[in-house]
Amino acid sequence: MLRLSGAALPDPDPRYGAYPQPPLGAGHMSVEYDPRPSAVREARAEVRSQLEKWGLTDHEDLLDAAELLVSELATNALLHSASRFRLTLTAAHGTLRCEVADHGRRTPQVLEAGTSESGRGMFLVAALARRWGCHQDGPGKTVWFELATCGSDDCGSRQKYP
Repeated sequence: MLRLSGAALPDPDPRYGAYPQPPLGAGHMSVEYDPRPSAVREARAEVRSQLEKWGLTDHEDLLDAAELLVSELATNALLHSASRFRLTLTAAHGTLRCEVADHGRRTPQVLEAGTSESGRGMFLVAALARRWGCHQDGPGKTVWFELATCGSDDCGSRQKYP
């Protein structure tokens, strides 16, 4: 069963917004999709396939959460930018980082999980991800989230510096 993290807002610290390169030795992949409805299904399948290749199949919760949240971000990219989008996955240091970049400029908003059939995607991202955010990239934006890749509570958590 998926656990809610209780996070309601994106990480406000701009140091964590851009993530241009994965750490040395990390798992990394990036795929670009055309703006068509089947792209969401393809992105979900790519997430599961890549996590299996990286040996991250021990925790079904991780697979389920990553697929669900990538599906939400990919759907938002199609609905709000109607452009090609790029899915990038990086796994390193106990953290899976998923990014969806598109040509839209609209910043995602977290809406309450009401009875509406739409508008709950970012609510799910905020509830399930350890951290998430959005940054502008030239003509578009990148929306990202991070999940822990191991079972301990402090796995993949932010480093504390004095």
